[in-house]
Amino acid sequence: MSIFNLRELRTLSLSSNNFSGSFPLNDIQQLKNLQELYLSYNSLLINHYSSNSSYSFPQLRALKLAARKLRTFPDFLRNQSILGLLDLSLNQIHEIPNWIWRLSGLYILNLSCNSLVNLPGPFLNLTSQLFMLDLHSNQLQGQIPMLPPSAGYLDYSRNNFSSSIPADIGDFLMQTAFFSLASNHIHGIIPESVCKATLFLEVLDLSNNSLSGMIPQCLTAINGPLAVLDLRRNKLSGTLPDNFPENCSLQTLDLNGNVIGGQFPKSLANCRMLEVLNLGNNQITDVFPCLLKNISSLRVLVLRFNKFYDSIECLKTKSAWPKLQIVDIARNNFTGEIPGSFLKTWQAMMADKDGAVSKQFQVVDLGQVYYQDTVTVTTKGLEMEFIKILTVLTLIDMSCNNFNGSIPEEVGKLKSLYGLNLSSNALTCAIPSSLGNLRQLESLDLSDNKLSGTIPSEFSKLNFLSFLNLSSNQLVGKIPTGTQIQSFSPDSFTCNKGLYGPPLDDGSPRLPPTLEGKHSNSAHRIDWDLISVEVGFIVGFGVAVGSLVLCKRWSKWYYKTMYKILVKIFPQLEERIGPH
Repeated sequence: MSIFNLRELRTLSLSSNNFSGSFPLNDIQQLKNLQELYLSYNSLLINHYSSNSSYSFPQLRALKLAARKLRTFPDFLRNQSILGLLDLSLNQIHEIPNWIWRLSGLYILNLSCNSLVNLPGPFLNLTSQLFMLDLHSNQLQGQIPMLPPSAGYLDYSRNNFSSSIPADIGDFLMQTAFFSLASNHIHGIIPESVCKATLFLEVLDLSNNSLSGMIPQCLTAINGPLAVLDLRRNKLSGTLPDNFPENCSLQTLDLNGNVIGGQFPKSLANCRMLEVLNLGNNQITDVFPCLLKNISSLRVLVLRFNKFYDSIECLKTKSAWPKLQIVDIARNNFTGEIPGSFLKTWQAMMADKDGAVSKQFQVVDLGQVYYQDTVTVTTKGLEMEFIKILTVLTLIDMSCNNFNGSIPEEVGKLKSLYGLNLSSNALTCAIPSSLGNLRQLESLDLSDNKLSGTIPSEFSKLNFLSFLNLSSNQLVGKIPTGTQIQSFSPDSFTCNKGLYGPPLDDGSPRLPPTLEGKHSNSAHRIDWDLISVEVGFIVGFGVAVGSLVLCKRWSKWYYKTMYKILVKIFPQLEERIGPH
């Protein structure tokens, strides 16, 4: 408690610790010079502060009380006249008090992750100074609040707003850098007036709504600082406008989960700073976008579940996509072989590393305000959405296409690969032993192909492997013993007629697959049932023929009887010998 004797103290920051006990707010009034108080993310119990003595409470410029289990606004805030930053996020606040208008000097207000339902009328008085307003993850409903006329950061995502986007949204966002309406129930079209805001707008996130119609032409033709355009999981249709400017500043373009058709926009090659391109789950019909090969900043390429076709080989690709970490082109109509020379240019996947730093896009220079990409991938047999840890993942998904030929040896050079899915293609030949070099690999799916040969013994080196599927191929031989491969379920190896050993069976010695009866694929198999029938026929035929040779010693009736039997079996016999 001696900390309250530091009368000249201006900043008291105790956030993000394991302090317990109580924090006496009444003793704060001793710190007359205190300007910043940070008590977020602790187990400290904040003692009640009487409103009668709130006038003696220091005039703060910044207050952070995040994750404090607060149910109401702290009462001492009533008389804070110069408060500029207020963070009450991750609490249990249900209502904003009407006296909020007294905090007219606020320029940063974070009320996210509470239980707010309505915004009070006096809240409008905050609009003159407010620069950042974060209301995400509440239960706000009704019309979209058109509050701050010059805010730079507005996050209304994950609420229950259900109206359409106002037609004059552009005037509302004239000086906004970050605007998010993600995960609400917004319907209707994207008004073209939103393009008025592109002078300052850096992030526009309208994802996870019910927006329909076409993407405004002006939205892709902007010359402003727009770095993130996230429209995923809506009902947008038509084509993606092919008018990206030469000085395109986009770093993230996410249109996943719409019904956009047409061809791939050629002008997207102008976006030389592009890092994340997600066009998955649409209806785009075109060849593989080799035109993007000169964008060295590309980290994520998702073209999943479209109508792309033809080969993925790009000519003259000596240094294409050195930072690429996620490639998902599954469920298209790609054909031909997987080009090993193309894989050798993906240098980020070759790095020998134990982990990766999460990628974030810095919007404003406040240290805590940023946008982080989200990506949905299929790995370990499940579809998972990864939020805010994008670059931790390094994976390739080329499943459900028509690729043929062998798996390139070059795959074994992608040492930081986390997941590899080549299932449901027409790949042939043996599994390359170089896959044993993928020491970081956790998920491997090669099922539903025409792979032959044995399972490489080098798979024993894959110590992190937690998902494996080699089913429905033409693999033979014994499953490698003494490795964790045997810990997988039999489903990982089924429908390989020549494969045996644990976990498929007890691994006891048995005849090679070529001797195992009618289920063998070999053209030289031995069918013992057929042999026994043939031996019996030969013996019977010998007896019958022997009888004919010695016919003079037998009675005439026996000769005629055997003759009739042989004529029925061999009709041509009568033609050669005659009826008598």
